[in-house]
Amino acid sequence: MKKIISLLLFIPLISSAQNFIEKTVDEPKDEKHISFAIIDEVPIFPGCETVEKSQRRQCFQEKMNQHIAQNFRYPDFAQKNGIQGRVFIQFMIENDGNIDDIRARGPHHLLEQAAKIIIAKLPKMKPGTQKGKPVRVPFSIPITFRLN
Repeated sequence: MKKIISLLLFIPLISSAQNFIEKTVDEPKDEKHISFAIIDEVPIFPGCETVEKSQRRQCFQEKMNQHIAQNFRYPDFAQKNGIQGRVFIQFMIENDGNIDDIRARGPHHLLEQAAKIIIAKLPKMKPGTQKGKPVRVPFSIPITFRLN
């Protein structure tokens, strides 16, 4: 079987995918964070530092998609058994730029684990800021595992 990587553009937390995640995964209520869609300064993915401020969201999206494509590994067992589907990943870009609190919802735990591994390999980023202060920024993205 041939494996196909299907990447969708990033989905800010206000999307329908996020609504799905919010209904299925509890969020900590005591920690403040600012949505990627409304933050003053978005987190900066390494390699996007010199990009104009107005293009940073797009650069972040492109770098995220490149990272997923480069680190994508379809689990052997899932391939052999025809397991496929879309995994919704949610994680925090902490106020120090590290990635934390990775959560996944998908059709099979092997696909969820594979998606978590991809996200865990993300590099440290320059944190997002709100009113000049670094803040935690939640981020969601779907990763589709599909066989042909």
